[in-house]
Amino acid sequence: MEKYEHEYNADQIQVLEGLEAVRKRPGMYIGSVSIRGLHHLVYEIVDNAVDEALAGYCKNIHVTIEPGNIIKVEDDGRGIPVDIHPKTKISAAETVYTKLHAGGKFGGDSGYKVSGGLHGVGASVVNALSEWTEVTIQRDGGIFQMKFERGKVVESLKRIGNSEKTGTTVRFLADSTIFETLEYEYEVLENRFREMAFLTKGLNITIEDTREETPKKANFCFEGGLKSFVEYLNKNKEKLHPTPIYMEKEGDFPIEIAIQYTSAYSENMYSFVNNINTVEGGTHLEGFKRSLTKVFNDYAKSHNILKEKDNNLTGDDIREGITAVISVKVKEPQFEGQTKTKLGNSEVAGIVQTLMNEKLAEFLEENPNVAKAILEKCVSASKAREAARKARELVRRKSALETTTLPGKLADCSSKNPEECEVYIVEGDSAGGSAKQGRDRRYQAILPLWGKMLNVEKARADKIYGNDKLNPVIIAVGAGIGADFDITKIRYGKVIIMADADVDGAHIRTLLLTFFFRYMRPLIENGNVYLAQPPLYKLSKKGMEDIYCYTDEDLQRNYKELEEKGIQRDQLGLQRYKGLGEMNPEQLWETTMNPENRILIKVTMEDAIKADEIFTLLMGDEVEPRREFIQANAKYVKNLDI
Repeated sequence: MEKYEHEYNADQIQVLEGLEAVRKRPGMYIGSVSIRGLHHLVYEIVDNAVDEALAGYCKNIHVTIEPGNIIKVEDDGRGIPVDIHPKTKISAAETVYTKLHAGGKFGGDSGYKVSGGLHGVGASVVNALSEWTEVTIQRDGGIFQMKFERGKVVESLKRIGNSEKTGTTVRFLADSTIFETLEYEYEVLENRFREMAFLTKGLNITIEDTREETPKKANFCFEGGLKSFVEYLNKNKEKLHPTPIYMEKEGDFPIEIAIQYTSAYSENMYSFVNNINTVEGGTHLEGFKRSLTKVFNDYAKSHNILKEKDNNLTGDDIREGITAVISVKVKEPQFEGQTKTKLGNSEVAGIVQTLMNEKLAEFLEENPNVAKAILEKCVSASKAREAARKARELVRRKSALETTTLPGKLADCSSKNPEECEVYIVEGDSAGGSAKQGRDRRYQAILPLWGKMLNVEKARADKIYGNDKLNPVIIAVGAGIGADFDITKIRYGKVIIMADADVDGAHIRTLLLTFFFRYMRPLIENGNVYLAQPPLYKLSKKGMEDIYCYTDEDLQRNYKELEEKGIQRDQLGLQRYKGLGEMNPEQLWETTMNPENRILIKVTMEDAIKADEIFTLLMGDEVEPRREFIQANAKYVKNLDI
């Protein structure tokens, strides 16, 4: 990694304002106080270390989850400056951890060439939201340490020893009075740090969880960069060409792009700016898409794969089955919004497009067999797109003509306000009948489905329109699918999947979630999809109100509480619900549909890359990875109906 030659001392640490508001409004700075916000604390500290790697100084980052949910992040970068800051009159290190918007990442005369942490709030926010924070710095021949409690200094920076090494070690305990939970999820952090290592070629990131007797540990270092990233993303997919197409540009505006086509029907494109995942895309992704469409059409015409009279392939045709990762490093990126999820720099599109026009065209000319395989898939996608268009128009005409008829067997609600309306997609006619009778007709709609539906992971859009299982879902939701999906047109604020608590029910849930993920993803991203949780058991006794238990742990807890009241297990009747149809309308309402009692699980998507991997694994064409997954996780199965 080329080093960015620039002074990095107290003069580069700029102070914009104080730290008062963080503890009062933590959500403004880390998104939420849920487990997602808790993980965000770790990302903020690790991002600072990664910025040192981007500057060419840090080679190793070690993250440890210690017993008691203490986080330790060690890096071998330059170490935070320890000299006195000219404005604050305290050490630069203390300034970084106690002043909001203080850091070495503002403007052209900063200590960093490129950086993900642009607002200078990361370290101070972590400090403010932690019960305690301890920072140890090795720099300038010494070891320096400072300690804080809930953002307040308890030990100012002092020299505690000598060292010829450089780097920063941060230990902190998140504040239990702020966060809903302090229990970190190792797998979530592991996935994030794997992604970071892919994006910073040669950086070594280690994560270790020492909370249990048997520690967990993973180490990530990828000399292949984005090429390795794409290979990882496609590990469970059938590839059209064995090696990803790789393009790179160094200099003042580094760009790295990797592309590989698979036999899948969905497109998976991930874009990053200074290692920030720009989930809403931006100018770098726009330049990539424009060039991809142009280069493939130019090649297809010049090699007679498309005749002059043929229409050009569309961007959707060319992106079917693509896995692509685009990473750019921008000195002064302009993001749309505080969330930094969409790049706005207009000049970036042209620079990406220029690189793609040259390098991709060159690759296709040098690899005609790969070009032919990809374009055959693109042409096939074009034909399927036309078939899908006709099917879509047919559905639109049909629904327009049948405005008084509800789609499928949908029993709609009387309210037309999407914010209060909810639709239950129910497995089976009998359960659907109970749900229709037990519901609140004012705001609850019921759509019964029966039998196994189409696995969209193995089907193109033209097979979905008109499908007797999925078409009622499309019409009921009312917002279209795929590129036509419009979240503002949804008819229900909550789309609730209600299936039996058995293997078949789990399969139906997975099929529906795969459909929503591939063709109505904004529905999940917007938080509109839920899973109903019907009870597993009913405990009953004459003269006692029935008790419903939703988990095995719930059952054991109720047994124990009843025994404390003198009611023994052998005095109780136990019913195991294997299907929704076993409950009468009143029971289904009381246990699963009544907002005052029901348990709904919101389907969220913390990590789109991990979600894509899981859906591909469970529902894709490759059998062996699925077999390995089942064998590895069989020991965790508690209820299996045979």
